[in-house]
Amino acid sequence: MILYHGSENIIEHPTYGLGKKNNDYGRGFYCTENEELAKEWACSHNKDGFANKYVFDLEGLNILYLNSSQYNILNWLAILAKNRTYWENSTISELAKRYLAENFLIDTSPYDVIVGYRADDSYFSFAQDFVSGTISYKQLAEAMRLGKLGEQIVLVSEKAFENIKFVSYSTAGASVYYVKKKERDVAARREYRMTKRSTLSADELFIIDIIREEMKQDDARLR
Repeated sequence: MILYHGSENIIEHPTYGLGKKNNDYGRGFYCTENEELAKEWACSHNKDGFANKYVFDLEGLNILYLNSSQYNILNWLAILAKNRTYWENSTISELAKRYLAENFLIDTSPYDVIVGYRADDSYFSFAQDFVSGTISYKQLAEAMRLGKLGEQIVLVSEKAFENIKFVSYSTAGASVYYVKKKERDVAARREYRMTKRSTLSADELFIIDIIREEMKQDDARLR
């Protein structure tokens, strides 16, 4: 497959073991199949950057597809809660993070690659709202479709890094792509506010309901 990595630097040799440990899925090399998105991510600090292009061979790799039908959004959220360091402090948030860790956290250590949502600023705020109990499970699911960020592909094992080869790069001007990133974020937040104002049905689930009823991975209500 063809992958792109947005960065302020040209990266010809992705190196295993680098990267921030408090990224969405921990340390790893974060990529996308969408070159335009990579350019937006490259300019996230309002500086010019590069979309580095790679060919990636998946053969022989163990891949965790978080958006597959066997998982739900709480699996993604549990991993996010484990790795991201900043969360709003509240009693229910702490209770929620513990429950997610005990019941929905996937052991990612056997995997070479993780494929799942990207929690940029807007997505992370949606996740925080759910964990703090201000939006329902259904509202969170709807929010994750906003902004059209798609999936990110993250190389997390040494074996995965052996299978990626640099091809080329293209430039990303902040005057274009930082603006596009901000516009995408604003649009997602605008739609999200509309979702929050929509009428809730009596049977919608909030995080406190999931905890009280001791819902687990196989609960049909989470599908």
